Amino acid sequence: MILVTGAGGTVGSELVKSLSASGTAFRVAYNSPQKVDRAKREGLDAVRIDYARPETLRPALAGVGRLFLLGSGAVGQTEAEINVVRETKKAGVLHIVKLSVWGADSEAFSFAKVHRPVEKEIETSGLAWTFLRPNGFMQNMANYHAETIRTQGAFYLPSKGCRISHIDVRDIAAVALTVLTEGGHEGKIWTLSGPEALTYAEIADKLSAAIGKKVTYVDISDEDFKKGAVSAGIPGFYADMILDLIHYYEADRASAVMPDVERVTGRKPIGFDRFARDYSSAFK
Repeated sequence: MILVTGAGGTVGSELVKSLSASGTAFRVAYNSPQKVDRAKREGLDAVRIDYARPETLRPALAGVGRLFLLGSGAVGQTEAEINVVRETKKAGVLHIVKLSVWGADSEAFSFAKVHRPVEKEIETSGLAWTFLRPNGFMQNMANYHAETIRTQGAFYLPSKGCRISHIDVRDIAAVALTVLTEGGHEGKIWTLSGPEALTYAEIADKLSAAIGKKVTYVDISDEDFKKGAVSAGIPGFYADMILDLIHYYEADRASAVMPDVERVTGRKPIGFDRFARDYSSAFK
């Protein structure tokens, strides 16, 4: 049995689709009771968990052999994930597959500082483990910028012309599926990127071609980015973490194109052109 935490998120939902198609036995975990109810109506084995409350983790982990660990992104994420790791060990789970972040080992930016202590806890737990360290998600263009692309024909981010080898989350899910259902990935760290490193101006051109309408990238200040993020409902602390990540990008720390998606899945990663075509309805 596989337990998927964060099953309602961008990566988790894609992994659930992949596991469903594979016929593998799995359980999904959510913090939201509404999401649990909806998943049960769809015929899934669904449970509600709260990382800070061990009494919710123990029944969720019963009979589980492999855990896909995905954090909530909330304040206290590090401590919450460490709670899960400790309960996982007590429950007799054999293998943890943790969704981490690109460059986690550097601890050079806020998200890396959140994830690396969890990796260290897992490494010393005595459990088998695999870390997935993906670059920024292509789907974030649809999640966070589709509205201004639809209404203004533009999206707004600081970047200083940096290049980023964004990855399609469908590839992250494909890697996770393989790691969770096949042996030989214990003790491995897979660094996951797309097939090319693009500037946001190049991304704008690819979106333009996909939707048949001019899309413009506008390079804005950090201050304007944070103001817009907070007005859109993103907590201030999280907007600061995103800015810290952007500064990491601007230092050319996320432009490498890695072979690990193909190494694990046997196929090349999805390029931005295909992502833009497949998600074109979000931007029109």
